[in-house]
Amino acid sequence: MHRSGFVNIVGNPNVGKSTLMNALVGERISIITSKAQTTRHRIMGIVNGDDFQIVYSDTPGVLKPNYKLQEQMLEFSRSALVDADILLYVTDVQDNAERNEEFIDQVKHTHAKLLLVINKIDLTTQETLERLVEFWHKELPEAEIYPISAQERFGVEGLFERIKALLPECPPYFDKDQMTDKPARFFVNEIIREKILLNYDKEIPYSVEVEVESFKEEQNLIRINAVIYVERDSQKGIIIGHQGKALKAVGTEARKDIEAFFGKKVYLELFVKVDKDWRSKSGRLKHYGYDLS
Repeated sequence: MHRSGFVNIVGNPNVGKSTLMNALVGERISIITSKAQTTRHRIMGIVNGDDFQIVYSDTPGVLKPNYKLQEQMLEFSRSALVDADILLYVTDVQDNAERNEEFIDQVKHTHAKLLLVINKIDLTTQETLERLVEFWHKELPEAEIYPISAQERFGVEGLFERIKALLPECPPYFDKDQMTDKPARFFVNEIIREKILLNYDKEIPYSVEVEVESFKEEQNLIRINAVIYVERDSQKGIIIGHQGKALKAVGTEARKDIEAFFGKKVYLELFVKVDKDWRSKSGRLKHYGYDLS
């Protein structure tokens, strides 16, 4: 008997969805920073065993959209409610459940098996955790509740075993040696974007999109040319920095992580260009992959 299913991870920004996804997959699939909106796409990570296949999907944090990019990110999260066999709604010990009541109401009407994950329990007391468990029992009575710490890997194994047990009987959806549905270029984009999130403040990281223009794999080396797009000329100057130092730092950090990801030496060239107001233009968002088709 073989079991397979789609396990979709949803919740508010910064509750640890990407950390949990990586812990469940056992690989660094999703980028992680302490900033909201780190995840922009639905990212699949596939875990295979002899008699099972779990297709995890990490989604952007749920927020009230202020521009078209955020509207599309919310659609990615909503779509995850529809096509899941198992839905992981992730909250944490500091999360404000009331900030997205409309989305939680949609979660209540999901047909998927619902697991409510309370993350970051290493940051609270037993008393507070018990209050949270009681609150979520009332809020989502159909859900099974799993207190965990994804960062410390506490409770993750038990959650994984429960997910496996809930999978429907089904042949695999993907080849057994496949780890994700995303191409290599996607992970290069994400690693570069992560370094921008970590190295720049305020609005700059959220105004940035990254696109790999060439990815040439040789026997002992991968040659990559990538463009960092910003919305305004002033942002271009900030990304490059004085005498190019800021851009060089991003490139060095990204190259090291890309080499670790692919297990091969990397030659990385970064360029910065302006794509005016790209976050608010449907055509540009589609070009960068922000559509559900």
